[in-house]
Amino acid sequence: MNSANKPVSSEGRTYHVETREGEVANRVITVGDAARARALAKHLDRILFERASHRGFLTITGMYRGVPVSIVAIGMGQAMMDFFVRETRMVVRGPLTIVRFGSCGSICPAKIGDLVVASSAFAITRNFAFFGPAPSGSSGSNNSSNSDGGPAAREPYLLWPAVPSDPGLTQAIAGNLRQALGDAHVYEGAVGNADSFYGSQGREGSDFYDANGTLIRRIHAEQPDAAALEMESHMLFHLAHTSTGPAGAAPPSIRAACALMVYADRAGNAFIAPETSARMVNAAARAILDALVDDAPTQDGLHPSAGAVWEAALAA
Repeated sequence: MNSANKPVSSEGRTYHVETREGEVANRVITVGDAARARALAKHLDRILFERASHRGFLTITGMYRGVPVSIVAIGMGQAMMDFFVRETRMVVRGPLTIVRFGSCGSICPAKIGDLVVASSAFAITRNFAFFGPAPSGSSGSNNSSNSDGGPAAREPYLLWPAVPSDPGLTQAIAGNLRQALGDAHVYEGAVGNADSFYGSQGREGSDFYDANGTLIRRIHAEQPDAAALEMESHMLFHLAHTSTGPAGAAPPSIRAACALMVYADRAGNAFIAPETSARMVNAAARAILDALVDDAPTQDGLHPSAGAVWEAALAA
């Protein structure tokens, strides 16, 4: 590795994702589950490259309708999205288009088997100051020691302002999904990106003091169009919004959108069956791939084809 700021191997591979220039296309679908990445890859016309990193990332690059496309499985959470977006930006020249295709818990009328397209995403983070350590000699949490910490210290969870998705790409995905699944099964709205699957998404339990019994009601009060909760989209939209990209590129250099399969009906307390999940991936795959390719149908101004894994495929 030649830099602590941007650790890249002598082969030009990034430290966590382990890809180098010419292995990741300018159009990317990112998912959490490696099995979902492989299911999506079955819809590509041809697979040209695959690599699994020592940190759990899986990158598959191939051709769809004559255009290079990458599918990257990243695991779960904001940190994994941060690794993926930053390290992909390091090795791809020209503008990037990234679509997250993930799962969520519905906090709107959407039911299991429906999809939510994110018009924006906001972050939900556990406020550690609220849960400050209990005074010596006591048991459990005691928040009286935080009573002088101001309003922030008195809120167990912090809600951060929403960041919009790319409007054109978002509407293209929503339109394609409605054609594939029907209007009644596609919802749009803001998505809450929690830093936890449990506490920060309002899942109540007795094993920990989470103070989250009113969290979903508070989310609706502060973000009236909130439709779903998950763990990655806000980081993607935030980084896209703040991207500068390669030298000479006009910022922002990343456009981002997100479509989410409803895995959990939070109001009805129901969870998806594996066979339903598989059907949803197959039903939505081409709708998302088509939107991604139609957004930039040529390689003009994108990563050079010379030396890339798609060079021969484009030349054929």
